[in-house]
Amino acid sequence: MPNKKKFSILFLILILLLTTLACTMSVGGPDDPYPQINIPVSPQSVEGMQAQFKAALEAGIKGETIILTITETQLTSYLASKLKTENDPFFTDPQVYLRDGQMQIFGKASQGYFTATVKVLVTVGIDDQGQPTIAIASADFGPLPAPPSLAGFLSDMITEAYTGALGPVATGFRVEQIAISEGFMVVSGKVK
Repeated sequence: MPNKKKFSILFLILILLLTTLACTMSVGGPDDPYPQINIPVSPQSVEGMQAQFKAALEAGIKGETIILTITETQLTSYLASKLKTENDPFFTDPQVYLRDGQMQIFGKASQGYFTATVKVLVTVGIDDQGQPTIAIASADFGPLPAPPSLAGFLSDMITEAYTGALGPVATGFRVEQIAISEGFMVVSGKVK
């Protein structure tokens, strides 16, 4: 009987060890300031944003001021769809918050068996030519190192969204104002 007991204990320890290795372990990272909000991801939100851009451009071609109102759901859905196309994305499960004049992006980063919460603060402005500027104010991957090419990836993704949505008149569109507050980013400008 004692051998059977030893075998059972060793078997239990082995099972616990294998279970631990099969799982990932969270190593923390920055706290999500809006844990009660879960921004849904949907292809319809991306399609709605593209349709809104197209309608705004048609008005802009007629000389009217273009006003684009972009939501957290639209940006979260767009970022999620872009990350899915990456072979090895920097992070997953994005949540894009538009608060306090900044775009705040949260997600999960993985490295081996470890996962961490990610927080990237993005500032959006306007350059002298009336084009949007995108800059990463900070990137916090918790104890994991932030990928050096993260800034380029996010900037390229946002620029692609901008030029892809505006199409051939993107070079003629001049942004006059960008405001970010309480879940919305409002961009206004004219086609020159």
